[in-house]
Amino acid sequence: MQKSIKNLAIIPARGGSKGIPGKNIKIFHGKPLIAHAIEQARETGLFDRIVVDTEDEKIAAVARKYGAEVPFLRPKELAGDKSPVVDAVLLLLKRLKEEDGYEPDIITLLQTTSPLREISDIKKCWKRMLDSKVRSVCTICDTHPRLYHLDDQGKLILANKIEKESTNRQVWPAGYLLNGCMVYMIRINEFIKTRKFINADTRGVVCPKWRSIDLDGIEDWILAETIFAHKKKIEKKIQNFNLKIQNESF
Repeated sequence: MQKSIKNLAIIPARGGSKGIPGKNIKIFHGKPLIAHAIEQARETGLFDRIVVDTEDEKIAAVARKYGAEVPFLRPKELAGDKSPVVDAVLLLLKRLKEEDGYEPDIITLLQTTSPLREISDIKKCWKRMLDSKVRSVCTICDTHPRLYHLDDQGKLILANKIEKESTNRQVWPAGYLLNGCMVYMIRINEFIKTRKFINADTRGVVCPKWRSIDLDGIEDWILAETIFAHKKKIEKKIQNFNLKIQNESF
């Protein structure tokens, strides 16, 4: 890591999950879910501090056990189902500055709910941030470009219209979506100014769709555990399949 740049890893982990009760400290492949995010942050070597932001004492204890800091507990009023993470992060930054005299240059948000994230994903984001013109980066994955919304009557509304609304996928521009919020990385001045992790200048780092699972419910957890257990096998099969396609195209 460049010593002149202070990069703070923030791992938000409130205790009131309803989709998967207690998910942040629920055992995922031999260790608490939050431990995977903490260990990845440590192994990158990119961060001068790794802070878990939580209101829950149990989560705080587990986080400290695996090497993260929990200098403050998040106020209960910022830990509800609908509490914006941005508000919690702004308060954390304020307290770190006022009480520790610490102010990072870059903040990196690592969600615990992305256990299929790789260290390489974080490093790719960091590489983009080394360009001083880049203000923020987030990970994305590809999706079908023809996206729809539902109106109040349940009718399909096309989100992006192409001339003649062709059903041929090849005429559509590539489509992407946030991949379970694997990594957000932003310069602190930009974050404080916009109060957003994503803005008009945010650059995307593409990650494989099959690793882009966000743990919202039990089905997500089971799928992620299954994929995690066979990650190397899946990667190998994808590589072999792509090589086969390339060879057949000659």
